[in-house]
Amino acid sequence: MAMRWEKVQVRGGGGGPGVRWGHTCNAIGGGQLLYVFGGYGKDQCQTNQVHVFNPDNMLWSEPVLKGTPPIPRDSHSCTTVGDSLFVFGGTDGRRPLNDLHILQTSTNTWVLPSVRGDGPEPREGHSAALIGKRLFIFGGCGKSESSEIYYDDLYILNTETFLWKRVFPSGTPPSKRVSHTCSSWKNKIIVIGGEDSFNYYLSDVHILDADTLVWCKLNTTGQLLPPRGGHTTISLGKNLFVFGGFSDEQNLYSDVYMLDIETGAWIKVSAIGEGPSGRFSMAGENLDPQMGGVLVFIGGCNKNLEALDDMYYLHTGLSREIDRDERRNEKLSLRKQLKLKCQEQHTVSPGYEKSPFSAEDEQDTTIYQPMPISSYMPSGRQNFYLNEYQTPFGKRTFQAKVTKSFSDGYTIETVIDGKPLRGVLFSNKPSPISMGVDNFNRKMEAMKIDSLNVHVDHNSGVESERPQKHDATVVRQADDVHNEKEVAKAQVEIATSETKNPAPESSIPQEVPGASEPHLALDGNAGSDAANNQTLSDAEMHCEDVSAVVRDQTLP
Repeated sequence: MAMRWEKVQVRGGGGGPGVRWGHTCNAIGGGQLLYVFGGYGKDQCQTNQVHVFNPDNMLWSEPVLKGTPPIPRDSHSCTTVGDSLFVFGGTDGRRPLNDLHILQTSTNTWVLPSVRGDGPEPREGHSAALIGKRLFIFGGCGKSESSEIYYDDLYILNTETFLWKRVFPSGTPPSKRVSHTCSSWKNKIIVIGGEDSFNYYLSDVHILDADTLVWCKLNTTGQLLPPRGGHTTISLGKNLFVFGGFSDEQNLYSDVYMLDIETGAWIKVSAIGEGPSGRFSMAGENLDPQMGGVLVFIGGCNKNLEALDDMYYLHTGLSREIDRDERRNEKLSLRKQLKLKCQEQHTVSPGYEKSPFSAEDEQDTTIYQPMPISSYMPSGRQNFYLNEYQTPFGKRTFQAKVTKSFSDGYTIETVIDGKPLRGVLFSNKPSPISMGVDNFNRKMEAMKIDSLNVHVDHNSGVESERPQKHDATVVRQADDVHNEKEVAKAQVEIATSETKNPAPESSIPQEVPGASEPHLALDGNAGSDAANNQTLSDAEMHCEDVSAVVRDQTLP
């Protein structure tokens, strides 16, 4: 396999993290930026500095950070979650740690979240991996008085609710160990090597199914990986690349092995060019797709226990294979971006204000408060967005636009999960007996509107109507009528009057009175398989994560 080493020559004569071991490096934005945090080396002590490398211009920078940073440490874990970095544990040189800190790279701000649940004991030399929203922490080493404690426990952190939970998987678990690696692939956690509690070095491979929480030992073949700890493992699609580490013979490795997770076959990589010297406790990361198939290795500790400051690229010639689920998510993401762009172009002003929330709200961490429609609807405008808001990342949006107003309600157009729906919004507010005839007249007019599909020409603003393909179900509003005979007589008179003198469309009042507990009927005939006059609750059942709030308002 034609792979190639390249020693990275940083522009500007330095400015990077300097000599460092026990640090971490994480790619943000698919390798657009590389964040290096913590470690031991400079001034012969731990650090909490953050350095950022830009692969495009080959420059290092040290950003100005806000918030309260973690205390200096090494041998911690740092996991990329979206555009944030989750730093857990490590050691300050005197004691192991179990604190959690988050660096929001979009604002370069440190955040100390309020965590709950059963969290891990203080530890260093553990490893972490992310599956979906769940951060898995496995193994590591702690202290009890003067002795060391090796762990084989497994903890999961929900990265949205910040709830810790210890889990007890079934199957054949890895033995207690430290200085191993954890990697993620699809819904699997892969543990490789490390040092066990008897000071033996390992090369075994264990896989945890994150859905069923079952451990299994992978029977590997090919050019087997020699036992080691303190190595670095970087995933690239279905392949795991293991570099460096040390063994009980005090040998340091400078070799690279590649494991095909699907087949369990090991291959010793022969890369051309001058590569890194033997080392352990270095940091590595995947710069794909920003730099297709390129892995990066930074620093480490040599045989003389001296920290190193060099940086190498390994050009693998491979590219990460995007599986079907990821491709589907990418398409959905692009579609959502397009919808949000269209919303921004047509938005009058936001329909919701986001209120503060805390991590204690586990079920729904985002709260929206309705604003009065009259506060953002321009006076005299007939076509406006009744309900429009930006949802949290990964949520769907709901919009409703008034196309026609009459005294007891108005017709609306809406889109739920990309499907256009049309209908009529009625008021449940009771009317006096003396207005029964007038109310019935307006409802008859509204039912006529409901039996048609209303289309708006966005260029000219002129409305047109066409007959429905299916019979419309009449949505009627019950009034508090005490005299049924009087109302029946009034209905006959109205019907006769409309036959002789049909009311012109322009006679429909354009002012919407205050509505109480509105009733919404949606027509799902346009571009969807939904039944005619589908109610809002039905639409919510068919469209997960869709939410809509309609309040009583007197429109100007």
